[in-house]
Amino acid sequence: MHCCALCTAGTYAIKPLYEVMRVSYKTTLYKDVVHVVFEKEDSRCDAFFFSYGVGVFWGISKELALQIVKEDLAIFEENKLDHIESDDFTYVYGETAKLAEDEITLPDDEIVTMLALSQGIAQSTKLSSFETALKESFNSTKQIPEDLAQQGKISLSRKEIRRKMGALFIERNSINLHMEVLDTPEFFWEYPELEPLYTMVANYLDVRKRVEILNQRLDVMHGLFEMLGTELNHLHSSRLEWTIISLIVIEVLISLMRDVFRAI
Repeated sequence: MHCCALCTAGTYAIKPLYEVMRVSYKTTLYKDVVHVVFEKEDSRCDAFFFSYGVGVFWGISKELALQIVKEDLAIFEENKLDHIESDDFTYVYGETAKLAEDEITLPDDEIVTMLALSQGIAQSTKLSSFETALKESFNSTKQIPEDLAQQGKISLSRKEIRRKMGALFIERNSINLHMEVLDTPEFFWEYPELEPLYTMVANYLDVRKRVEILNQRLDVMHGLFEMLGTELNHLHSSRLEWTIISLIVIEVLISLMRDVFRAI
């Protein structure tokens, strides 16, 4: 059987999503997660929608999951992503929980067991969206340090620098504001016996290590942001200096024309 995760937006409006879904489907609210049971093509789908914009679907293909997102979820998406991040697994049932070679072994068919595993899968998929956003930001600004190293200055106008700073600021703040979703979910305060399932998934998907790397990249972005700010201040100072020099030259010329050439 198939399991897939899709990160489609910055956040989902969880309470409205729950209220609408419960009218047509069997729906349960677990804190900031909504569990919905869909019947698609004679198959049961257990879907978990997380407030930070990720859906985890058990029992259907990625194509059907994308169809659900398009038909049932679009109105609840806030800050819709241009690129949908996804992750895919297969799953079977066995005596003990296990995750190897992208195949999950479920120890039982309890919904909370699926939810515990989905917590780690959803976090990893959200982390992938952060990684993609940072990669795009770095690609759009990688020429700036190169220009500075080769030419000793940034070959951008003040307006372009401001635009780059604005884009970096928005991206950095967006990630910083959502970093708490990568902490251990509060769900496990109520179900501590299920936390090992979450830990198993998080370890398999290197969530903690990737979070450390993400923080390092955010530090690099912060340094680039400060460098652009320094360059902007330098351009502003240079403009003021040239304005003052121009005014002095004009004053000297006026004095020469008045006192030496008697032209005024």
